[in-house]
Amino acid sequence: MRLDLFNNTSFSRGRPVWIETLWLFVQALFINSWIPGSVHRKLLLRLFGAKIGKGTFFKPGIKVKFPWRLEIGEHAWIGEDVWIDNLAKVTIGSHCCISQGVYLCTGSHDWSKKRFNLITKPITVMDKSWLCAKSIIGPGVTVNEGAVLGIGSLATEDLKAWWIYQGVPSTVMRERLLESK
Repeated sequence: MRLDLFNNTSFSRGRPVWIETLWLFVQALFINSWIPGSVHRKLLLRLFGAKIGKGTFFKPGIKVKFPWRLEIGEHAWIGEDVWIDNLAKVTIGSHCCISQGVYLCTGSHDWSKKRFNLITKPITVMDKSWLCAKSIIGPGVTVNEGAVLGIGSLATEDLKAWWIYQGVPSTVMRERLLESK
């Protein structure tokens, strides 16, 4: 690869540079900060274009690359130090738990190309899914309804509905069964 030949001009950031700069400032002061509470995080993320359902809760320390490419359903939990690196759209369903230190990565590079071309693919986390602490979701992955990705695991392929995955790379461990009460 030749990094001096890298050209990112075809990538659209989705907003003018002044809005992105303002977002970075607001994020550093209020979103990624230690300040407790969720109300101000929801308000500011929505102000910058995120779609967030009612009852969703954000912990301190989160990072969002582009809030205008983020959609979260109702009653989701976003834990401390979650990084949503959304060069492409990230959709998180309702009743999802995104635990501490989870990394959602929508971008990579084509290592087979001399120019190290940027590749972006959306991530979808469907309703009732749980991404455990320090897990990583790669570009283009869909976490289907009710799936669980175990602590410290890496998902580079879609996760089937109502199954539990663990490891690097993740492999299916067992079916997720819920009590009927």
